[in-house]
Amino acid sequence: MRTIKFLLQKEFLQIFRNKGMLPIIFLMPMIQLVVLSFAATFELKEVDVHLVDFDRSATSRALVTKMQATGYFNIQSHSQDVDDGIRMMRSNDIQLALVIPQHFERDVTSGSPTSVQLNIDAVDGSTAGLIQGYGRSIIQDFSVEVQPQIKQIQQQRRRAGINIIPANWYNPNLDYIKYMVPGILVVLVSMIGMFLSGMNIVREREIGTIEQLNVTPIKRYQFIAGKLLPFWIIGLFELVVGLLIARLGFNIPFVGSVLLLLAIAGIYLLVVEGIGLFISTITSTQQQAMFIAWFLMVVFILMGGLFTPIESMPGWAQDLTLFNPVAHFIKIMRMVLLKGAGWAEVQHLVGILTLMVVIILPAAIFRYRKSTG
Repeated sequence: MRTIKFLLQKEFLQIFRNKGMLPIIFLMPMIQLVVLSFAATFELKEVDVHLVDFDRSATSRALVTKMQATGYFNIQSHSQDVDDGIRMMRSNDIQLALVIPQHFERDVTSGSPTSVQLNIDAVDGSTAGLIQGYGRSIIQDFSVEVQPQIKQIQQQRRRAGINIIPANWYNPNLDYIKYMVPGILVVLVSMIGMFLSGMNIVREREIGTIEQLNVTPIKRYQFIAGKLLPFWIIGLFELVVGLLIARLGFNIPFVGSVLLLLAIAGIYLLVVEGIGLFISTITSTQQQAMFIAWFLMVVFILMGGLFTPIESMPGWAQDLTLFNPVAHFIKIMRMVLLKGAGWAEVQHLVGILTLMVVIILPAAIFRYRKSTG
């Protein structure tokens, strides 16, 4: 323990003497958490619309007013030619061309079938789906409002006697930030843990101090512990600060046990830092280590369920997420913080992370022994 203590002192001195590294370790992740939490969102903010109103009636104007009143749709222009809207959509000036047909008011008030055309820019499939869903919901609500009372009664009688009452658990207001912040926090902690540990041993090799360490009576487990623990402590510290920002800045509910989450985070950090240390033993320069670590992080993030639900991925991709520690910890973060999940609900995920630690850390130790003779 005395040897490990001295190694920890050496590592912390190296970390805090590097003035250029301190902002990257402590300041940048917090700034990124705040910025990305607002930027990385699939919520529909404001859609630019080109209006083609062939009816020009009070009812058609009421529909347009209702759409604008929601705050999601902004009428940018209008004309009497649908092709004008298509041309503007091709030039990315609008995202929706709304076409209201002739005799719209007459058909709506009489209960006759009618239609409203939504021409949507679907290059971004997620945004197009939201535009379609929001637009359809607004038009259906408007249809119910403007029909005569007798038509409503007749329509209700023809419907099945089942009322659907939705209840949104864990996120009643469907606030996307509450969904994104826990995942973004996992990514930032993972990047710090993997990148710093990934450049650790290779930095010693570049500056020539690795040979001095190898001729000392320091044992391999002491060396690895001395390299691992400082960034493990820093990672937990940044996670705590990030959780405070999430709670006080974004009002993220802490339904579950924060202590349970920190305990699991300790295991998770051993996984990502073990991967970083393994990378550090197989590379010759810090640049090589950074490239490999970045490549792995991009794969982990894109297949981790942060932006795209894992259930929406192909079967083979879902199978690969079993080996993705980021995917497991993102799921744990959301389950514990938002759903109040306890040990019984997350123990299988923790078991997978623990198995990864058992495999990765010995691999890093073995590789260090082999590469340094």
